[in-house]
Amino acid sequence: MFKSIKKIISVLFASILLSLATTNSFAIDKLHFVIGGGAGGGWDGTARGTGEALIKSGMLKSASFENMSGGGGGKALAFMINTKPANTILVQSTPLVLRSITRHKGYVAGDSVLSYNDVVPIAGVIGDYGAIAVAKNSPYKTFADVVAAYKKDPSSIKMAGGSVRGSMDHLIGALAFKVAGADPNKVVYVPYDAGGKALAGLLSGETQILSTGLGEVMGARDQVNIIGITAPSRVADAPDVPTLKEQGFDVQFVNWRGFFGPPGMSDSMKNEIAKMLGDVQKTPEWEVVRKRNAWVNIYNPGDKFVSFLEKQTVEMTALMKSLGVI
Repeated sequence: MFKSIKKIISVLFASILLSLATTNSFAIDKLHFVIGGGAGGGWDGTARGTGEALIKSGMLKSASFENMSGGGGGKALAFMINTKPANTILVQSTPLVLRSITRHKGYVAGDSVLSYNDVVPIAGVIGDYGAIAVAKNSPYKTFADVVAAYKKDPSSIKMAGGSVRGSMDHLIGALAFKVAGADPNKVVYVPYDAGGKALAGLLSGETQILSTGLGEVMGARDQVNIIGITAPSRVADAPDVPTLKEQGFDVQFVNWRGFFGPPGMSDSMKNEIAKMLGDVQKTPEWEVVRKRNAWVNIYNPGDKFVSFLEKQTVEMTALMKSLGVI
């Protein structure tokens, strides 16, 4: 009997050790996510979705979130640079590259230009295709309908986006109009503070179309029709949504999103968080979040992330010049 009890105790102890090893093998047990835009935007969804998956998978004990709107993400970026907060990461995306290209200034002492070189790139984690959406009651059923109305009367179409002019929402929409043979510089773009307010602007009738990320409108499909996305082919998580390419407008682009640490973040901390962000993508908890947003997994840690950012700087400079933005 004693041997049986001893065996049971050994099995239970081994199970506990296995559970501890699989739930949290990381030294970091909490993270604070800084979000450079308002609720309902792509940054907001990426930060909160990542935190959700990390907690539910057992990799983190707690996660907190702080929306810090201002200057198209500039206020949050400056917060990271000026305060160097501990256990804190910033969610960002292509607009961080655009900021350095346009030499955008503000929010930091010395009126210096802000870019990804001012923070610590940790890892790129997901890609989100661009999407053009209209309200359910819109007369426009395809992007061709929108283009036809615009060419007939440019003032009849106002395009909403969840960030400033020159940002990804603006550029993707402008690129689609350019490919359709319209003048992208004459498209009226109405900027809002993140995707939630941009969606509200569309639904209220302030604008006729919304340029945003696919993940930002997946949860609003009872209110909008997505009439085109920038994927090369239809995506498995939204098979009924047409691509712009299949409609004759060859616009292909995926907007990355990733995380950055404050200046001075140690290599050990950076590598620990990067590994965590990579490992969580192998869990069923992450897959629930990814599928819900129709994201594409794009994991680029450390130096690979920096190389990607450098390459995109060249590519986005060319795109912005072609659209007449710079």
